[in-house]
Amino acid sequence: MLKFIPGNQIQLLCNGAEYFPALEAAIAQAQFEIYLETYIYVADVVGVRIGEALANAAERGVKVRLLIDGFGSKDLDQHFVKSLQHKGVEILFYRPKVSPWTLKKNRLRRLHRKVSVFDGRVAFVGGINIIDDFNVPHQNPPRIDYAVRVEGALLPAIHQSVRRLWQKIAWVHLQVTSGRQPIAKPIYIEGGVKASFVMRDNVLRRRDIEHAYLQAIAQANIEIFIANAYFAPGKKFRNALLQAAKRGVRVRLLLQGRMEYFVMFATYSFYRQFLKAGIEIYEYRRSFMHSKVAVIDHHWATVGSSNIDPFSLLLAREANVVIQDSVFASQLKHTMEQTLYEGAQIVSLEDWQQHGIVKRFFSWLAYGMLRLFTAFIHQRY
Repeated sequence: MLKFIPGNQIQLLCNGAEYFPALEAAIAQAQFEIYLETYIYVADVVGVRIGEALANAAERGVKVRLLIDGFGSKDLDQHFVKSLQHKGVEILFYRPKVSPWTLKKNRLRRLHRKVSVFDGRVAFVGGINIIDDFNVPHQNPPRIDYAVRVEGALLPAIHQSVRRLWQKIAWVHLQVTSGRQPIAKPIYIEGGVKASFVMRDNVLRRRDIEHAYLQAIAQANIEIFIANAYFAPGKKFRNALLQAAKRGVRVRLLLQGRMEYFVMFATYSFYRQFLKAGIEIYEYRRSFMHSKVAVIDHHWATVGSSNIDPFSLLLAREANVVIQDSVFASQLKHTMEQTLYEGAQIVSLEDWQQHGIVKRFFSWLAYGMLRLFTAFIHQRY
């Protein structure tokens, strides 16, 4: 059962246009300690700007610790990395050994979460990497993604999480951590919202994010609205959505309409079953949608890094914030609907049945490969 902590102030940040200025402000205001975790770090105009802010913080005496995934950021310019280290920024790479030809479990476990904490007082959690929104293929409009800025009673849990992970990776790299600040005491914000920090790892919290979704879906009475970039749910998740639709809940799925990876074809294999059950499917095609958000029954909402696919739900380190608040849920739902209306196309059962046999063949081929991969994961974990 998910534990919600009251007394939090949570601000929704849409895309890098809102996220990066808020992140820079938090870096500039930090006095003692900064932890920043990201899957992708690109030294483009945004990455350089964030790097300069981190370097300035380190030069004024702030302990700055940057944890980057070794696969997601495998192309990060090493001159850029060394320049930050030279200025006092501590940098570690999570599982730096990368090979596209291996299925070894350690190589498949990635740091996909995007979490940062400043002086134990302010945190950011979401799905936005350190990369310019306009740094996308073919110069399409900016990618769509979300994050939240968090203050209040939830901070100690987030702070402890980033600190423990840093210490673990530092130990793996045979580095000694020093100069730690104590975990800040929780600050209860009067009139604040209830929220929960939900992680997924490969030890004690292997199913926490999935269970949070399943619990909320099972209790839904009115509406389920999910916007997710890589959507290939397992049987329990699919059945939960089908059961919700059967009992009269409106279910809307806003999915990525631009093909990035072959495995995305697996999503198509669920279309017919979902559409026949009355589940509404929309494909966002205006640009690249990397959202990992949901709103259920006008009061339950989540923002984070976790996709709904085997890589996020069975392998990667992920982090979401789940919020119980009608005002926040309404705000998030409004932005999701704006994305839907401005750049998505509805998929009807009639349209889908008219698709060519080639597309249907590849969808089932991808689904079969995904099932084999999932079976392989379950055997090794």
